[in-house]
Amino acid sequence: MKLMNYTMAAIVFASTLSACTSYRPIVDTKGQDMTRYEQDLKECQDLASQVSATGNAAIGAGISAALGAAIGAIAGNSASAAVGAGIGAVSGGTAGGLNGADKQKSVIQQCLAGRGYRVLG
Repeated sequence: MKLMNYTMAAIVFASTLSACTSYRPIVDTKGQDMTRYEQDLKECQDLASQVSATGNAAIGAGISAALGAAIGAIAGNSASAAVGAGIGAVSGGTAGGLNGADKQKSVIQQCLAGRGYRVLG
């Protein structure tokens, strides 16, 4: 049961990271039509939503939970295995979610740059 709680916590955390599709990079807007920029930004955010931060978190949580459980089992008892699985699920889910969020930000930046904006950060 604890494994399920840790895994769910990691997935919930990662799903909040998928809000990175609302990320607004720093763009040099001098001489830009701001109405057009807002439309382009929205379209780039929509493209970035195709990158799944939640999916990456779930994969990371599952793999890390299995490794943590194996290490805990080697340590000697089922309680150690459960704790190892829980720690693995949370750490793997967090790492996977952050990786997905970084990919989403990168998609937004590249999309805007491809549309002629100077993306500063």
